[in-house]
Amino acid sequence: MKLVLLSGGSGKRLWPLSNESRSKQFLKILEDQSGNYVSMVQRVYQQLETVNMKESAVIATSKSQVEMIQSQLGTDVSIVIEPERRDTFPAIALSSVYLYSEQNADLNEVVAVLPVDPYVENEFFKKVVQLEQVVVQGSDTDLALIGVKPTFPSSKYGYIIPEATEETGEDCLPVSHFKEKPSEESARELIEHGAFWNCGVFAFKLKYIINIVKQLGLPLNYQELLKKYHLLPKNSFDYEVVEKANSIVVLPYGGYWKDLGTWNTLTEEMGSNVIGLGKISEDSHNTHLVNELEIPVAILGVKDLLVAASPDGILVTEKAASPRLKEMITDFDQRPMYEERRWGWYKVLDYTKFDDGTEMLTKKICIVSGKNLSYQLHDKRSEIWTIVKGEGEIVLNDQLHFVMAGDVVKVPTGYKHAIRANADLEIIEVQRGSELIEEDITRLELVWDKILNRTKESVHSS
Repeated sequence: MKLVLLSGGSGKRLWPLSNESRSKQFLKILEDQSGNYVSMVQRVYQQLETVNMKESAVIATSKSQVEMIQSQLGTDVSIVIEPERRDTFPAIALSSVYLYSEQNADLNEVVAVLPVDPYVENEFFKKVVQLEQVVVQGSDTDLALIGVKPTFPSSKYGYIIPEATEETGEDCLPVSHFKEKPSEESARELIEHGAFWNCGVFAFKLKYIINIVKQLGLPLNYQELLKKYHLLPKNSFDYEVVEKANSIVVLPYGGYWKDLGTWNTLTEEMGSNVIGLGKISEDSHNTHLVNELEIPVAILGVKDLLVAASPDGILVTEKAASPRLKEMITDFDQRPMYEERRWGWYKVLDYTKFDDGTEMLTKKICIVSGKNLSYQLHDKRSEIWTIVKGEGEIVLNDQLHFVMAGDVVKVPTGYKHAIRANADLEIIEVQRGSELIEEDITRLELVWDKILNRTKESVHSS
């Protein structure tokens, strides 16, 4: 059995901690059994390990989230990178072709698809494993879904309505139809008739999706499909596949399941009321603070409140109002001010654009010991690095130099440069140029040993 984990999101619902590159699944505000803060995706991977499914998982995501995934899960995780965002059907189709042509999966292999961020107990993943048996035994079954037994009539979830209206004692039930986000009154009626919450988890035989891609006249080779990705229908999997399926069954799940999609629901699962620098007074009730800034926040005499602060902004909201956040910040158009990378993280401290069009950007960069930036150059900016903590080594135009706290390094436009941390490095970087964007990077090497080989070749040639 193979797993495809869908990692998307625009980073709006848990703003200001989430942004375009750091969607909600990457926020480290949940606690694991050891009391360490982990993200939703890290928590899910720990749970997959308990059912021996971690090695079978592939993550489908956009280019902007790749380094965040590698930072939190390691560089060995299998990632399918979507060339552009085109909804869930293209992502699942591309992942299926990846399993078929890159991992040589058999056409009869069962593939389960699920979001990368469900908040569930370990038992849930045992139910996911059961989907394989359901698909294999049902010779005519196109899709098998997991349906969560509702605990209240929610108007925020979709519903799966089975054909059977009474308990049959069977492991799974044939599906009659679906209902997307009904009113609470309609949801109550649906539950009375045996409906389940649709948690977005389903399974199929690989050949089912491969045949759909073939019918679209698109290649079944992963590298070739990447080039023609824009030709896949820009539709949800529900619209493109589920609505056209002939036979769908649902496997009931009666355990704990929760969508941590808003600050209101997320704070219910946080182990501490205060994360970061700050205090909440004792007469403040049901109030949480999440602070990523380096200045303290004090909260006095309030109730049902959430305060979240990050380099991207500050949010103060009554918890019940937090689901409306995405609507309010639609016109907040700025670059991500904090990003995690495979080598560490950076945060933007200041940005200025002058009348002549020149831009200046100041960042604080942390490179974890043993990690390095790629060997790269920029066409539209120069950089000045001030080392404020730690020690490391820099390669500048094929010349090796050692640096430590207090050193200043100038990187002119067009200069090749890379840096490796021998101990955790903190750097203040000042960029100056005509267009300060992350895309202005030409990467020459990623691996430090290969970068060092360039310095040896340079010495030899001279």
